[in-house]
Amino acid sequence: GATGLAGALGLPGALPAGTPLLPDVGRTVPPGGDALSHGRGLDCWEVRKHNSSEWCHFIRSNPDCRLDGGFLDYLDGVFCVFPPRLLPLAVTLYALWLLYLFIILGVTAEKFFCPNLSAISTNLKLSHNVAVFSLTSPVHGVTFLAFGNGAPDVFSAVVAFSNPRTAGLAIGAIFGAGVFVTTVVAGGIALVKPFTAASRPFLRDVIFYMVAVFLTFVVLYLGRIRLGEALGYLGLYVFYVLTVVLCTWIHRRQRGDGLAPPGPWEPEMPADVEEPEPSGTNSGDYGEEYRPLLPYRETSLRILTTALSPLDYRKWRRKPWYWRLFKAFRVPVELVLLLTVPVVDPDKDDLNWKRPLNCLHVLTSPLLCVLTLKSGAYGLYQIQGVFPVWGLVTLVASALALIIFITTSNEEPPKYHCVFAFLGFLASAMWINAAATELVNILRTLGVIFQLSNTVLGLTLLAWGNSIGDTFSDLTMARQGYPRMAFSACFGGIIFNILVGVGLGCLLQMTSSQLLVKLEPDSPLVWVLAGALGLSLVFSFVTVPAQCFQLGRAYGVCLIAYYLAFLCVALLTEFRVIHFS
Repeated sequence: GATGLAGALGLPGALPAGTPLLPDVGRTVPPGGDALSHGRGLDCWEVRKHNSSEWCHFIRSNPDCRLDGGFLDYLDGVFCVFPPRLLPLAVTLYALWLLYLFIILGVTAEKFFCPNLSAISTNLKLSHNVAVFSLTSPVHGVTFLAFGNGAPDVFSAVVAFSNPRTAGLAIGAIFGAGVFVTTVVAGGIALVKPFTAASRPFLRDVIFYMVAVFLTFVVLYLGRIRLGEALGYLGLYVFYVLTVVLCTWIHRRQRGDGLAPPGPWEPEMPADVEEPEPSGTNSGDYGEEYRPLLPYRETSLRILTTALSPLDYRKWRRKPWYWRLFKAFRVPVELVLLLTVPVVDPDKDDLNWKRPLNCLHVLTSPLLCVLTLKSGAYGLYQIQGVFPVWGLVTLVASALALIIFITTSNEEPPKYHCVFAFLGFLASAMWINAAATELVNILRTLGVIFQLSNTVLGLTLLAWGNSIGDTFSDLTMARQGYPRMAFSACFGGIIFNILVGVGLGCLLQMTSSQLLVKLEPDSPLVWVLAGALGLSLVFSFVTVPAQCFQLGRAYGVCLIAYYLAFLCVALLTEFRVIHFS
């Protein structure tokens, strides 16, 4: 059931009955002495109110300061390893590591998770002929593509919901990213390239998103989410997918299955859509365009070294300095991912088959899964107290890799090569889950250091970090002349994040004996978030049709000004400058 699925994802188990999911916001110590005498420990963020000599003892003795999951204990590191006078240095290092975690999430999703999802959808015979979300088929666009693009957001939400002390991060990130994307990103598109919006897809997506936000508002107001409501979130997304498919089918019937030019209500397609940039390993970044004209047989060692090179030196020389700097940060991540995650590319003649590297993946991918599952607890488990699980996996995988290497050739992929797409999907998902766990833990640590609630961290750092990729891609698409596509992606993609993020995140915390998860927002900031998101959607729902879907720079300026005003109100609410009854 849900507990088994939570374990399979490497997440903590179900919560005890009646555990609130938002207990960290605005709690105070009961008056009159130590809260330990009242049957529970102090909130972890109270550590800064003590003398610096007591920080380490407070962190190690308080149950509220334990970080569930993850490989590093950030709270112990900042308050016990670093002396108090070096606290600014610790915060700086944590901030840099936080930025690098966002890079890991982005590279894993872009180069490995999404290409394998695309290969899986191809093997499942899903069509790729009608543009939805400015990309492929309706089913592919709203399921596999949405899952690929929203993987960091959804995994972060699931990990945050797994711990009652970090659930505020999930609420803040889901609502905060929604406000950011529907105002800053959508407004930026209108500023960069005024355009005519796709009317029917826009109205459909905004209506579904408003329904999702309203359901979340009701759940927060009631203070709990039951099994039926969690399944209702997932069911609403399934209904949304069916609606997209039906609308696409009706549109195809109306235009006679032809390739008529897009109308004012339909996203346009770029002229080079039939020639997408290769993804995965050995893509354009890795020197694919410099193949020799005459075919020749490469040795296995040369194939391995070429496939493991994340850098194209000829491309490196002609790129600007800032691209080189960012690439230098990405190279270690890409090298580790190339070693552990196979990628199947249906667009290539050889399906990206690299025999020596793929045989190595047979060993490294299972090892990665068992060593990241439950932060390595399962991989280090001793069978009968004698032999570790990772050792057994190594023996079995090595034998299987040797058999595959002997029975295959460098030139032609085996018939079962599609299995590597599923292996790559699982391995990249484990990487994303591990990075999301570290991300949530480090954000909670920063909240303790600066005495900030998880909700405000979610609506700022986590929401900005998860949305930065969408921001750059949508604005780049708008500058290239496809603003309708970018605008449609703003409202279409985040539907997946809120419905699947909340639905799956809460569903994984339920057990057969406790089909209820409590949500107790103790801060008015949650209501500011929900109200701001709902108001921004209503604003667009009213003003866009009022302008006959002609969106110009005035609309963009209004959206960005709205986000700045919302951010000011949210921060003033967090710091108790604005009080709500």
